[in-house]
Amino acid sequence: MNFTIRTTETIDEAVHSAILDPLVAHNERETGIKDHRPLAVLVSDADNNVIGGLWGRTAWGWLFVELLFVPESLRGRGLGTELMLRAETEALARGCHNAWLDTYDFQAPGFYERLGYSSFGELKDYPAGFSRYFMKKALGNVLPR
Repeated sequence: MNFTIRTTETIDEAVHSAILDPLVAHNERETGIKDHRPLAVLVSDADNNVIGGLWGRTAWGWLFVELLFVPESLRGRGLGTELMLRAETEALARGCHNAWLDTYDFQAPGFYERLGYSSFGELKDYPAGFSRYFMKKALGNVLPR
């Protein structure tokens, strides 16, 4: 087989799928589990434009929260908590038992700790002078509304 290797910062969905799809297929063959599902909890403005929300996925009994963003003008109203609770509730309905995410010390580790998450790893100096935290939570500890 002939092949080339190249480095690029220009990536589209087809490139992402060309790497992800065979990896997911391999994982499904090895584990016998085929349960990867995307999950989004969206915040929209009056014109139905998405202005924030939660982006993640469920797989192998875990919720992974990849992105969480609340517009600055809506912060302090419990919206972040509501987004997390909705995602955790949906994850429970999908049979998940745990959740994990990562955050930075200049973002929201305290917010996640208040929701019952605890740190299981720290990557120091990412970026320089800051830390990235990896956090998890048993979903039996979903906070009541």
